[in-house]
Amino acid sequence: MGSAVTEATPARSLPLLRLVAVAIYVVALVTACVVRGIPTSRDALFLWIVLGLLAASVCDLRGWFRGIVVDWLPLAAILFAYDLLRGSADELFAAHVEPQLRADELLFGGQVPTVWLQERLWDGPAGVDWIDYAAWLVYLTHFFATLCVAAGLWLRARPLFRPYASMVALLAATGFATYALFPAVPPWMASEQGALPPTDRIVRFVSADAPVDFFGALWEHGAAYANDVAAVPSLHAAYALLITLFFWSRVGRIGKLALAGYSLAMGFALVYTAEHYVSDLLLGWLYAAFAFGAVTQVFRRLRRADG
Repeated sequence: MGSAVTEATPARSLPLLRLVAVAIYVVALVTACVVRGIPTSRDALFLWIVLGLLAASVCDLRGWFRGIVVDWLPLAAILFAYDLLRGSADELFAAHVEPQLRADELLFGGQVPTVWLQERLWDGPAGVDWIDYAAWLVYLTHFFATLCVAAGLWLRARPLFRPYASMVALLAATGFATYALFPAVPPWMASEQGALPPTDRIVRFVSADAPVDFFGALWEHGAAYANDVAAVPSLHAAYALLITLFFWSRVGRIGKLALAGYSLAMGFALVYTAEHYVSDLLLGWLYAAFAFGAVTQVFRRLRRADG
């Protein structure tokens, strides 16, 4: 490949070198998770992804460095800018409480699904159950799945990385623009304000109950980069559907079932845990379809022009 490592290393030693590097990376990651906790913050996740790509690319260090600069830095810059700006997205307009709440009532005959689900499934902070953990785990995959998929594409299907990364970036940009123009209160906050019957933000209680560390930092120390009223559209739902749309034509029947199941499970988790209204999900899915379709068309035209 032209790197210093490949020039100095016999070809038969390269697979072993890569295996050793990946093994060291896995041991380091597991150790860090045990000692410090699961890295859910964007900066920590990017760091571990970069190190993982380095371990997998140890036989082509020049290619790794070029890929980090050309492929990953633009995506990282956009996502970090999104995180930073999202915290101030409600400074232009007051947060809306009624529109998304009334939309759910209109869709479901006067009943808000979050309230209905929690009345039947949630036993309160003292009674955290398996379904609460299941919803919590699905919810947390949002913080890993998008970037882990990007890393997998970069390693195994490089031509697909840039279209996917462009879709992710477009979703972040359109999501932020909407948050700035239409800050919106989620169900749990609407309950705190008395606009909705009592609901709990379940992810907080499950995080406190979980036998792992560091998850809680996502809502505590990351407040400067978070915004509780950045709820419309739901980018949790949008990114889950984006992954589904991106791989839909590339997998078989079982893969399609898994992808559809993931999007639906994410939707259930978001509504049940009072993070989003159903209307937030529907709008997030619309944004995902737009990002997928727009970027697909652009790259299709670029390929035709090159051909």
